[in-house]
Amino acid sequence: MTSSPDIVCLGEPLIEFNRPRGGDGRTWLQGFGGDSQNVAIAAARQGASTGYLTSVGQDWMGDAFLDLWKSEGVDASRVTRHPMAPTGVSFVTHSAAGHKFDYLRKNSAASLMTPKTLAADYIASARVFHLSAIGQAISDSARETCDAAIDAAHKAGVKVSYDTNLRLRLWELDVAREVIDATIARCDIALPSLDDSRQLTGLTEPEAIATYYLGLGVPLVALKMGAEGSLIATRERQTRIAPHEIEAVDATGAGDTFDGAFLTRLLAGDAPETAARYANVAAALSTTGYGAVTPMPRAADVLSVLERDA
Repeated sequence: MTSSPDIVCLGEPLIEFNRPRGGDGRTWLQGFGGDSQNVAIAAARQGASTGYLTSVGQDWMGDAFLDLWKSEGVDASRVTRHPMAPTGVSFVTHSAAGHKFDYLRKNSAASLMTPKTLAADYIASARVFHLSAIGQAISDSARETCDAAIDAAHKAGVKVSYDTNLRLRLWELDVAREVIDATIARCDIALPSLDDSRQLTGLTEPEAIATYYLGLGVPLVALKMGAEGSLIATRERQTRIAPHEIEAVDATGAGDTFDGAFLTRLLAGDAPETAARYANVAAALSTTGYGAVTPMPRAADVLSVLERDA
């Protein structure tokens, strides 16, 4: 691929080990995770051209990611490989309270990214640049790289999409709130989740949370509310989008699937509310199996549900 894809994502990929609910407690399913790379794959499965910026280790995990991105049609031509640092790892377990993440990611290859290694020209030729708060939280140099990437997008007139994914194991809430609010003020599309936003803003009602984020300066908010669907908010109106009801098995990558599907449909020309209806279905379908990537639906799967329910 010689030119930048429509959607370029930046962040940390994580080899995923997922322990199924009701198993023997010793069996783990190996898969792939990392919120920003999940978005790239989700968008690619909906028909968008996508690319990923990151660094992986010179290990079997880095090899596996490169093979995955090739098979999924995600351009990895600007991915770098660190000569010594490893690729990060995540472990997903399940309980009545939901899914839980544990990590082996300290000093991962992605956390050692710096602005000097950033492919700013790649971002500048995209239509949308996507990042998340996790990419900012994994290290100071990664945060500086995310800031530089936003600068590159702004300079080129590329829209910036941002997920507030909150991981309090990575940073203190006060620091997260300050960085996330400042980043939302620099974005074109905010993709927060309801649970994270309640912690970050201290607000409870979805409409109040959306109003808060709009007040920071972002023109479009897509608030993800899980089983309650989503809320689309602009300065003109706020609209709740009904969920697609389904029996969920594992919601590990549901929010990321929403992001990728939503951005894909926006670029295809859908109104935000229409894009959110599509993304709600995509996110719901992604919860029907274990792991972040494996159960992500393709466009035909989503369209089939939308046509059936029309």
